[in-house]
Amino acid sequence: MLRIASLTASDWQRFWIASCVITGIATPVAGHAQTKKKAAAPAAAATAATTLDRVRSSGTLKLGYRIDAKPFSYQEPNKPAGYSIEICQNLADMVKSELNLPALNVQWVPVTVENQLKAVQEHDIDVMCGSMSVTLERRKQVDFSSPIFPGGVGVVVRSNAPKQLRNILSGQAQEFRPTWRAVALNILREQTFATVPGTTAQQWLTQRGEELQVQSHTIPAESYEAGVKAVQSGQASAFFAERAALLDEVQRSSSDDLTVIDRQFTFEPLALAVARGDDDFRLLVDRSLSRFYNGPGFGATYTKWFGKPDETAKNFFRWNALPE
Repeated sequence: MLRIASLTASDWQRFWIASCVITGIATPVAGHAQTKKKAAAPAAAATAATTLDRVRSSGTLKLGYRIDAKPFSYQEPNKPAGYSIEICQNLADMVKSELNLPALNVQWVPVTVENQLKAVQEHDIDVMCGSMSVTLERRKQVDFSSPIFPGGVGVVVRSNAPKQLRNILSGQAQEFRPTWRAVALNILREQTFATVPGTTAQQWLTQRGEELQVQSHTIPAESYEAGVKAVQSGQASAFFAERAALLDEVQRSSSDDLTVIDRQFTFEPLALAVARGDDDFRLLVDRSLSRFYNGPGFGATYTKWFGKPDETAKNFFRWNALPE
């Protein structure tokens, strides 16, 4: 330990010179870092304020949605509807309140799987209200809110599909036997599967095929409804998509010839997409979601679209409701 009291005058001089040298070395680096921060700050602030400034000046909030992603978002005769739509309507109320606007024009903009990310990037929409799962690849292009639903890939088949195919897709224990695995791979090679291009279901199916070296035939479906119809007609053996959407499609079809396999192949949160780097607006979106999850109306909204939440669903939203 350095004893300050015992330092001589010459010691103090050497100590002072050394301090100046050290400071002289450190100061430019610190100053450079501060300069970089100061230079970067205006650009970051401008980016963060872009959405709120645009909404404040125009009085319009542009909400994107897909017309074919029921129960999350779809087109009714005169307006959009769905679980994600109700969440975004709640967000619009909060934007109006936070910006102290006397009125807010909510503009609903239909988008597709192919252009939904680009629409956010180019500010054609301020929020993507749909069934988009959060992936690292997508986070290169947009930012995401807190999760709005515990999503994941599921599969629907015809109720009279071969038992071996249904066993394979449901993940029964036989797949772990070497002989059964070989049989299972041969069965999968004979199938035709359908997915919606650009979805995580399509990406997952492609990846699993490469891992298992299964060259099953895959056909594109332009929507969830089209995928389900492809299975009904026998054009596809199975249709892979967001499981909640599959359950809804099968329920609405009022048909006994379809079965959603009781298995979820992936576990991926669904969220609202906003412009990348727009921290102030994303914070407002997350605050809106947290207040909604903790509020009295959320239980009814969830039940309306997915049925009464079980304990797993309740815990999901408890974890994602952030405190103030």
